[in-house]
Amino acid sequence: MSMFKIAVALGLAGASALVLSACTQTAPAQRLGLGQTPSADQIRGWDIDVRADGAGLPAGRGSVAQGQAIYQTRCLACHGANGEQGPAPRLAGGRGSLATKTPVLTVGSYWPYATTLYDYIRRAMPLDSPQSLTPDEVYAVTAYTLHLNGIVKADAVLDAASLAAIRMPNRDGFRQVAK
Repeated sequence: MSMFKIAVALGLAGASALVLSACTQTAPAQRLGLGQTPSADQIRGWDIDVRADGAGLPAGRGSVAQGQAIYQTRCLACHGANGEQGPAPRLAGGRGSLATKTPVLTVGSYWPYATTLYDYIRRAMPLDSPQSLTPDEVYAVTAYTLHLNGIVKADAVLDAASLAAIRMPNRDGFRQVAK
């Protein structure tokens, strides 16, 4: 390697270290006059994640029948009458298609945890007013979506314990990455 290339490489490494050092130092908020420390209530409002094992699921319950009624008014326009058509991604069907040339990724064919469905609906649905559903309504829509996929029966009522206990068809379709 020529001396020029070595000098350039060392110069770039030094400049990168200087920029990295400058970027990792935090400026006091009062110096910028921006922001505020969030209150406990504000933090609680954003702390709504649900883990795969069900940790974080709120109190509440909902039935397939209740979920069907909510689905008809809040979900049908985007996902179709049975979750298999509409402008939004399919929710139902696709079982056995993952190993084909045209896999259909749905709640029933792809998702590994039912609790993830609850978390997603709670955070992001309905598309026009995310986080507007109550915990009971989210349990109900989750129950109905799982029913559309043949995962729970028509008389199912879900709560934190029963939802976390559901074993999804593709549960073993994902590999754990070693840490």
